[in-house]
Order: sequence, then C-alpha cells, then structure tokens
Amino acid sequence: MKNLIFFGDSLTAGYGLPAAASFPSLIQRRLDEQQLPFKAYNYGVSGETSAGGRQRLASVLARHPVETFVLALGANDGIRGIAVRETTHNLQFIIDAVRRQHPESQLVLAGLEFPFDLGPLGGHRLAHYATEFKALFRTLADKNSLPFVPFLLQGVLGRRELNLADGVHPNAAGQKILAENVWQILGPLLAGTRQGVFLPE
Repeated sequence: MKNLIFFGDSLTAGYGLPAAASFPSLIQRRLDEQQLPFKAYNYGVSGETSAGGRQRLASVLARHPVETFVLALGANDGIRGIAVRETTHNLQFIIDAVRRQHPESQLVLAGLEFPFDLGPLGGHRLAHYATEFKALFRTLADKNSLPFVPFLLQGVLGRRELNLADGVHPNAAGQKILAENVWQILGPLLAGTRQGVFLPE
C-alpha cells in the first residue's frame, strides 16, 4: 500500500464535518472503488497558515514513507493578508523538503484565490493583492513542474448552498466538489495513465 498525504488547512480537514465527509476521505473511497493501492492520510489543520505548515512538516514526513503529497495550504495566508512573497517562500520550502526527504515522491499543488468578493470598497490595493495571491500558485507549479489543481474551491466559493453557515467552509456537498476538483488531476496520476497534468485556467 502506498501513502497519499493531504497537507492543508481547514478546507482539507473538513472543518465542521465528520471526518468521512472531508475530500481526502472521499478520494479514499474512489481509490478503493478503483482498487488503487493507496492509503490517504488527512493532515489538514484548521486555521493553519503556510508558516504553520512549514513548522509541522518534519513531523508528518517522519511518520510514513511518502509516495504522493498533495499540498493545499495558503487560504489562511490570504485571509490574513500575509505578504505573497512570504507565502511563496513557505510553500517552496515545503516542496523542497518533501523532495529532499522523499525524492521519489510525486507532489501535487492545489491553487487558491483570494477568498472574498472585493466589492466596491475593495480598492486597488486589495485587488492587486488578490491578483498576486492567485498567481503565486501557478508560478510555483510551473517553477517546480508540479501537477496543478488550478482552484481548489472551484464551483464552491460564494455558493451559499455549498458552504456552512459561516460562508467560508464547504459543507458535505461542497466537499464532494472539492474532491472532484482534486481528482481530475490526482486520479489519472495515481492510476499511472499520465504524468504532469496541467489544467488551463
């Protein structure tokens, strides 16, 4: 059995939901249905920033051999307005550390966009941040030749019926869509049918 690590924040953890409703658990079901020899581990921590992920990475990598590593951090950096260069640096550190410790592993990067409607009060500065924030993920994917999920929350962000009452975290139906967004890239990769898949924006 090969190990599939999901490393992220509350979106990965399935905040407010039973563990079985999180998108990593839903992906495990697909793996089982298709008899693919992978065990999914959900290392999503609610509220975590890229800096927090960087700090706990070593303990995660020490627990298992890693065949596939899905990196889905950055949403809380966007919410807090953390400098894009800092987020980029932290995510690159994580990518480098995984490759250094598990050089045969396959990494997948999940992209994010600034999580708020800028609205009329957003202003030029906030709009500029949103543009830079979105771009950092594709830049990292291109730089590191990583299979890339363009937008983890595609089809879920801003849809009330797919989110919890806080309007931020996907509900069970929303998590199913997150699972599909990730599976479009991850599924073929794990099945060995193609390598290095990139979806257009």
